[in-house]
Amino acid sequence: MNTTIAAISTAMSASGIGIVRISGEHSVDVIKKIYRSKNGKKQLDQVPSHTIHYGYIYDEEEMIDEVLVMVMRAPRTYTGEDTVEIDCHGGVCAMRRVLDTVLKHGAKTAEPGEFTKRAFLNGKLDLSQAEAVIDVINSKNEFALKSSMSQLKGSVKREIEKIRSSLIYHIAYIESALDDPEHISIDGYGEELKMTTTQEKEKIYRLLSTVREGKMIREGIQTVILGKPNAGKSSLLNLLIGENKAIVTDIAGTTRDVLEECITLSGISLKIIDTAGIRDTEDLVEQIGVDKAKEMGKEADLILYVVDSSVPLDENDEKIIEMMEGKQAIVLLNKTDLESVVEEEELKVKTGHFVLPISAKEET
Repeated sequence: MNTTIAAISTAMSASGIGIVRISGEHSVDVIKKIYRSKNGKKQLDQVPSHTIHYGYIYDEEEMIDEVLVMVMRAPRTYTGEDTVEIDCHGGVCAMRRVLDTVLKHGAKTAEPGEFTKRAFLNGKLDLSQAEAVIDVINSKNEFALKSSMSQLKGSVKREIEKIRSSLIYHIAYIESALDDPEHISIDGYGEELKMTTTQEKEKIYRLLSTVREGKMIREGIQTVILGKPNAGKSSLLNLLIGENKAIVTDIAGTTRDVLEECITLSGISLKIIDTAGIRDTEDLVEQIGVDKAKEMGKEADLILYVVDSSVPLDENDEKIIEMMEGKQAIVLLNKTDLESVVEEEELKVKTGHFVLPISAKEET
């Protein structure tokens, strides 16, 4: 990590402000070569750490941009190294010219994620915090952002360190007793050790149990719409996303491939997946869609089972109900605008899940 690296830290698009970051032992040397203050007297190698300075970036005698430069000295920086941030005008051309000037005067292009990699290698972040950085950036909703920020602040790290410290203490005690049995007794220590290891194991299992929940918060709840052909699955998808994404016809088997859309409800992201209707078919293309629907059902975090209330339940419904075993699911008794032959209570008993009567067509 002896090289000094640089990269554009903001989005490559038209904007008011762009940031070029430099990190490494020679960061200040690089900026010193290309920065000029308004009065031409200020030298950035002499300024205090964590200060901001107005001036210009020059390449030889050509002015590149008007900038603010922040100088931050190690170790109190994100990477743990001397760091310089150049706030220039946004826009692809402006940022690229500033970066090219920085690279021309001694810095190397940073690899993707290299600033965070250096923060990790320099002990500024642990692995869980490094992972949280990208999760913060990719947060799709408020819950995901809060979860990622908690991890970034070290919540997981602290829990793991507590468990580690407890186990190390007991290991050290046992080793000491083995080295000096005359002065350190382990009589009756077995019960205490057993109780401690059981408690710490439970804490580890609790941490592991949050992995799936955390994945859903970050990536969205994988919500799969299942049902027989022409039950109203595509109409439901269109209703949920607020646009006609899926083709809706009276012809059974219209949907043959998987359609995906993301929505946010009360701050929680849902990845809504519309699938082919579940039925036996001799149409090869449709059968591929049915097989894919069954596969998606197995992987779902939440199943929305759409039932056509105007058509009696049959063996295809039995197959879908079987797929829902052990799954979080909501049963949507659709087409309540038509005469119903399927009773809400009957369906609730049969599926063991909450049943909600709706009319996707009437949007009620």
